[in-house]
Amino acid sequence: MQGNTAIANILKMEGTEYLFCYPANPLIEAAAIAGIQPIMSRTERTTVNMADGYTRVTNGKRTGVVVTQAGPGIENAFAGIAHAYAESTPILVIPGGTARNRLGQSPDFDAVSAYQGVTKWVTQANQADRIPEMMRRAYTFLRSGRASPVMVQVPSDVAQEEISEEAFDYRQVKGYKCAGDPSDIADAVKALLAAQNPVIYAGQGILWAEASEELKQFAELVNAPVFTTNTGKSAFPENHPLSLGTGAGTMTKMVRHFLDKADLVFGIGTSFTTNLASVGVPAGKILVQCTVDEKDLNKEQQLHHAVIGDAKLVLRQLIEEVAKQAGSEGRKGDGSVEAEVKRVKDEWLEEWMPLLTSDEVPINPYRVIWDLMHTVDRTQTIVTHDSGHPRDQTIPFYEAIVPRGYLGWGNSSQLGYGLGLAMGAKLGAPDKMVVNIMGDAAIGMAGMDIETAVRHKIPILTIVLNNHVLSGYARNYPVATERFGFTNLYGEYADLARSLGGYGERIEDPSEIIPAIGRARDVMSQGGPALLEFMTKEENNLSRYPAR
Repeated sequence: MQGNTAIANILKMEGTEYLFCYPANPLIEAAAIAGIQPIMSRTERTTVNMADGYTRVTNGKRTGVVVTQAGPGIENAFAGIAHAYAESTPILVIPGGTARNRLGQSPDFDAVSAYQGVTKWVTQANQADRIPEMMRRAYTFLRSGRASPVMVQVPSDVAQEEISEEAFDYRQVKGYKCAGDPSDIADAVKALLAAQNPVIYAGQGILWAEASEELKQFAELVNAPVFTTNTGKSAFPENHPLSLGTGAGTMTKMVRHFLDKADLVFGIGTSFTTNLASVGVPAGKILVQCTVDEKDLNKEQQLHHAVIGDAKLVLRQLIEEVAKQAGSEGRKGDGSVEAEVKRVKDEWLEEWMPLLTSDEVPINPYRVIWDLMHTVDRTQTIVTHDSGHPRDQTIPFYEAIVPRGYLGWGNSSQLGYGLGLAMGAKLGAPDKMVVNIMGDAAIGMAGMDIETAVRHKIPILTIVLNNHVLSGYARNYPVATERFGFTNLYGEYADLARSLGGYGERIEDPSEIIPAIGRARDVMSQGGPALLEFMTKEENNLSRYPAR
């Protein structure tokens, strides 16, 4: 068999359903012959974003596979792969490559060296009989340790080179996990039980490990409130009495209150990084961190205790250790913590209710988010945001109640990422309603790929918050904005959706938000994507609570 046939057969053995590709690589045909459906978007970046979303909703049980052509294809894919690396998503990228006898000839693009900084492992299959070895290694890296993209470049002559049946020795690869050192577990629990006001800081490691139930059991056992990072949003049900919601560039008031009050911060599945996807820990707290990657340890502040291991295995150990040190009831309380959470949450929502339920025209974007949340079945819905104000406004107020009911991101902040993410998520979870919330800047980056959703019959809902401006930017560029209209944007995005074969509707009356969502849902039930363009005001009030 040829090299491409060997790769396609391995992909099939590893359970690959879709090949996210654009636009030319002989592997596409070999994969189709093997029964793998090609999904072609309009740009390489969206191709990668789709593989990213597909992998996320399956928690890596099914790996998104990206195939591009050599040169411009893998060059254009860089932004998407860098984003997947920043967000820790394990996708497999297989670009074409220059034939071996032309390697190093200018202007040949050397993907192996170019991608070393944004992949967990990158290599070149330099001869066909090494393809099983390279693919075996790739899947081992994808399924073990920290989640990140992996790349295997295949030169064009290697793709056509023959590999014998004897040399094709491949078995499906399993992932490997480790539990924590028992002495580290004991130390972490001892510190937690000694704390007066502990808070649990949960990241997306909980989602990848499918450890939400263990996190809930642990939080209840130690009577500690929980907040998540942006990327970890939905790892803990946000309607739970101990939930503080999400802490990121914007956050709930509960996160700020309890994080400031805490004497110990217990991180699980999080890197303790301060950026748009998370919140910094105030100085002076006892820090405990449980993570799968030693690179996360002692980053911004010195740790007091740490555990290396898979979040699910570590949480089970922690639960057992709490019972050992404090008895089967742990430190379950009298309800006072839950009551305090509720009090602060009620105060916070009372502050924001005028915006969340506003009848003003143009529509307040918070009203769109609030009505969406109270219209969909959140147990059967996956929501993602885009960059900028759509992220900052949605993250605190959209309450996620099931794992992967929300796909948060912000370690990188590329506009337009949400559309491809949503399409991939729908392919990975076809029974769920998938919604991406974009601004008019974001759709400018990715809007043509609405046609991809039409062509492949991917029925997602795109919500565009259109206020004809780059929200929040004018204060930084007052002269450029006043004199040259620097932050102004224009577009008719419902018309764009219709021109590309989808359903498009423009909404200007806030009373029509819920009916419009219903009409879009009817369209999606017939297999087509829908776009709702809400004409909104520029709303620069954000739920930010600086550390005191």
